[in-house]
Amino acid sequence: MSKAKFHYGWVIKWILAAILIAAGILMKVYDQQVVYAATGIAIVLFSVLRVVPLLKTLKKEFVRTLNLIEIIFDTIMGGVMIYVVFSGKASDTFWVGIYGYLLAVFFYVRGIVYLVCLYYFDEKTEPIKFWFHVVCLTLGTAIFVLTILGRDIISTLGWIVLFISVGGGLYLAYDGYGGYRKYRESSKALNETKKQKKQPKEEKGLPQPVVDEKEEKETYVN
Repeated sequence: MSKAKFHYGWVIKWILAAILIAAGILMKVYDQQVVYAATGIAIVLFSVLRVVPLLKTLKKEFVRTLNLIEIIFDTIMGGVMIYVVFSGKASDTFWVGIYGYLLAVFFYVRGIVYLVCLYYFDEKTEPIKFWFHVVCLTLGTAIFVLTILGRDIISTLGWIVLFISVGGGLYLAYDGYGGYRKYRESSKALNETKKQKKQPKEEKGLPQPVVDEKEEKETYVN
């Protein structure tokens, strides 16, 4: 048996595509519970995973303290969102209404802390990080205003996540299709190689002895 020379990553990509699309659909169908849970888990992960690398690389004590306070605040807020889901209160009017404020505060605080460290404490940055945090401030303000106006942020976010999930799932499916095509080409080449090995080699004929032709006497006709 020959060793497989092709990869099966396309199988994983197709499975992930199905899960991603299904998750997006479920998030829209059960938007209150799923959006609350996804947001809370994302905030907790974003906060906890930043602790050690961030505090080790910040040089000034006040900047470290400020970022640590933000991380603790975000972790508590994300934990509250997760608790709301598992306690079955995600569909309550109070928690549906307060969701927009929680999300707005998260984005706004992240942008404010970044700009304070950048402007007052001379923290170095990159253009993409700067504009990302400007977007955070803009999102925080926009979500806060929309929540005051009574817009359903959870439903809107559910549509956005559905769009991203379906788009990402289709991309993974297409990428997996390319991997599957390469897999089939490799399999075809492997089968053709086996066929060539099975075909018997043509036997070369033995050399035939050379027969000396007798010289015929020429006859002359008068």
